[in-house]
Amino acid sequence: MAKRITSQEDGGPARAVTKEDVARVAGVSHITVSRVINSPDKVAPATREKVQAEITRMGYIPNLLAGGLASRRTRIVAAVVPTIGHSIFAETVRGMSEYLMAHGYQLLLGQSDYSEDIETRLVEAFIGRRVDGLVLTGVQHTPATLQRLKTAGIPVVETWDLTSEPIDMLAGFSNYDAGAAMGDYLVEQGYRRIAFVGGEDPRGVARLAGLSAALKRHRLHAPVRITASPGSFLQGGREAMVTLLEQHRDVDAAFFSNDVIAAGAVLECDRRKVRIPQDIAIAGFANLDIASEINPPLTTVHVSSHRIGETAARMLLARLGGKDAEADTVSDLGFSIVRRGSA
Repeated sequence: MAKRITSQEDGGPARAVTKEDVARVAGVSHITVSRVINSPDKVAPATREKVQAEITRMGYIPNLLAGGLASRRTRIVAAVVPTIGHSIFAETVRGMSEYLMAHGYQLLLGQSDYSEDIETRLVEAFIGRRVDGLVLTGVQHTPATLQRLKTAGIPVVETWDLTSEPIDMLAGFSNYDAGAAMGDYLVEQGYRRIAFVGGEDPRGVARLAGLSAALKRHRLHAPVRITASPGSFLQGGREAMVTLLEQHRDVDAAFFSNDVIAAGAVLECDRRKVRIPQDIAIAGFANLDIASEINPPLTTVHVSSHRIGETAARMLLARLGGKDAEADTVSDLGFSIVRRGSA
């Protein structure tokens, strides 16, 4: 609810602070106040700071719905991520949020819990709330999601993967190629019996497919497959390592689908006095902060999580701004292998 004030001129009843009130006190036009709210990058820094200070002091809350109805824009972008409990996606969300806020937009976030059906319901809810654009994780979606997006007519950016046929725009990297690159690296280091630990989500499956292709090229056995639950944390890595050590003693290297479960495996090895990498090598994915902090530090695949989010936001706003984004429909942000002591 908007803050209410009492007119000092006539001692009248309390009323809501208006845009005109802010403009009068700040000594600017009401159009300038609107620009500070909706397009802050178009206002001189000194003026923007003065108006924003008065907005804060007076407690003015703009009616964003009314503004959206007038301009057919809500200045809200929605994003669907598999989980908010994993730092693997946190930097992507931060990259989006920072870029959007700097340009007068807000981010609405939904968690799919790795379920395409939940993603469909979130997409329907977001479209129903008239968001200006959508950011989705991955490139696999239900037919219902694709149909909703087709009829919504809003810009969409898919992230965290690559495809030759994006829905609209895409900012990501090839999970398949990343898996293959890690496979080549482990073989080059002399490992011959390699395992993969990950969930059934499409991106994890793509990493496994790339690893399998690499091992096949080197004429090695297909990787041992250990399934970890989607969004698995340290305990999932511990449990996966127990399975490897007790049931697959010939495995000399394991590639984990994210750094957190890999860190759990490192901790389990430490508990059991299993030497890394002498007894078993461990590699992860994403290059999270934990990868460089555990002992031994984790060899991993580095992906630009923050840049993915920032790029997705930039592409959306370019499209919303009417700029020709045709040459920037797909942004392959790549990956790299970070070599550390674990493999």
